[in-house]
Amino acid sequence: MVKNNHLTILQMNDSHGYIEPHQELFWAGDHAEYRIAGGYARITAIINEIIENEKDNVLIFDCGDTIHGTYAAVKTKGESLVPILNKMSFDAMTAHWEFAYGPEQFKKITNRLNYPMLAINCYEKSTDKLIFNPYIIKEVNDLKIGIIGIAATIVDKVMPKSFSEGIYFTLGNEELPYYIEKLRNEEKVDLIILISHLGFPQEVKLANEVDGIDVLLSAHTHNRLYKPVITNKTIIIQSGCHGSFLGRLDIEIRDQKVKNFSHELITVREEIEPDEEVDELVNQIMDPYRNELNSVVGHTATGLNRNTVMEATMDNFLLQSLLDLTGAQMAFSNGWRYGAPIPPGPITLNDLWNIIPVNPPVSTVSLTGKEIWMMMEENLEHTFSRDPYMQMGGYVKRCMGLNVYFKVENPKGNRIQELFVHGKRVKPDESYNAAFVTSQGVPPKYGENRQNLDMNSIEALKIYLDENEQIKASLQGTIVPV
Repeated sequence: MVKNNHLTILQMNDSHGYIEPHQELFWAGDHAEYRIAGGYARITAIINEIIENEKDNVLIFDCGDTIHGTYAAVKTKGESLVPILNKMSFDAMTAHWEFAYGPEQFKKITNRLNYPMLAINCYEKSTDKLIFNPYIIKEVNDLKIGIIGIAATIVDKVMPKSFSEGIYFTLGNEELPYYIEKLRNEEKVDLIILISHLGFPQEVKLANEVDGIDVLLSAHTHNRLYKPVITNKTIIIQSGCHGSFLGRLDIEIRDQKVKNFSHELITVREEIEPDEEVDELVNQIMDPYRNELNSVVGHTATGLNRNTVMEATMDNFLLQSLLDLTGAQMAFSNGWRYGAPIPPGPITLNDLWNIIPVNPPVSTVSLTGKEIWMMMEENLEHTFSRDPYMQMGGYVKRCMGLNVYFKVENPKGNRIQELFVHGKRVKPDESYNAAFVTSQGVPPKYGENRQNLDMNSIEALKIYLDENEQIKASLQGTIVPV
């Protein structure tokens, strides 16, 4: 019997806890524009309309980075989002920043969700057993769909140690062929969907190496793919970040093969009428915090965002506050991708929490010139490695007080051409005072006299705003490819 069916797949990825509409950056020719986008109530409205039109032919997936990233999410360790997520008709998820609250808290949350967390690459250290289900099978009309999950491999490699207490992660590339064969040959599925949080470069390599993936839903790297990527007969999509976009993929399946497809990257526009039930749940979460979070704490003349790879205006604001507070010669923070942009104008307390929701303490450390060089080489390799499987981070580490000139195309350990500290060439044996936030800013293996100050990042940002009537945080050419 010939099976010929239509399937609609919807993807949300990297929403980072942005349950409300927010500012988003859109490129418009030679400049950036800021517009309101996103919000879980509007995402739900889009999902419900598609379900109504397509009936039982819809599968909906969350590719992770969902329950962390905003004040309300972090305040409740992700728990406040559960009732909303349970209204959004997801069929499965995978994860990354979900582990920020520790594996036990994340497992507690997954037990409350009405859909499964999937990961073929997350193991318990003491037993080497999988923590989560590796796959599920969904029946859509006459079709059997196998859905496999791969969580972010970097959780136990470059994230704080608390994220992976008692667990470890593989890349998943060695396990994946086994599950594909099992689903194809034993379960006789008609289609295999992989939901992944490895990041687009790694996922493209994975799809090239492993046969049998029909659809790969990509995440982690915040790509806005307006057109799917096709490699080794695998259709790959990724759908931006902050819940500002929803990916839709319509496919025609015949005899266990994709015969035709169409794709749309849906912008979650402000004009969309929100789902009333989810909107009410969002308001219940946010109402106790609104007055405080909406208070204006400063003003910016510069649009603050994290949409650029080498350095970003949002992080220049953060780094300058660290330098002013500590008097250090240089400052470092992680190359985070998330954080809704702030247009020129007022800055609210909520904006500060969006910049750095973990609100870590401000830290200081003494680094030698040699250590600075090694640390930056390591970070450039994590960002630009020729082997996608070795790419381990977000964007380039954010720095201030340095000038690094490097060759993107050079091999590991040989990218930096010149490195300056306050206009003078770095001296390998000289010690330099640095301020930083989180172990991703300056990893523990670097430096001496490391200490946490009695002040957290949000407070440091507020002090800087109090001392400056209007901040400016333009790009400075700190990290320059040459």
